[in-house]
Amino acid sequence: MAARARIFRPTRTVTQQGGAQSQEWALEFAAQRRVREPLMGWVSSGDTRQQLRLRFATKDEAIAYADKNGIVYEIDEPKTRVIRPKSYAANFAWNRVR
Repeated sequence: MAARARIFRPTRTVTQQGGAQSQEWALEFAAQRRVREPLMGWVSSGDTRQQLRLRFATKDEAIAYADKNGIVYEIDEPKTRVIRPKSYAANFAWNRVR
């Protein structure tokens, strides 16, 4: 059974203002079958790859890594953010739409 992974660009954390560290791409393995331990109720898995998140500078590097290692992947393209320029004075304009 081939490993499954997701290639995506991580979103910035809540405490970040800019997008400086959100330019890299990540490859994250999909979770495999998990087993519930009957005595304590803990959930475990024999596959430790689901704990990994590999980081790459570009999407092409992540795809090349997955192809080289025989990993079946799907790509999640990032959503583009539209930034509308505005000024503080626009808050007090007489023709402002409320």
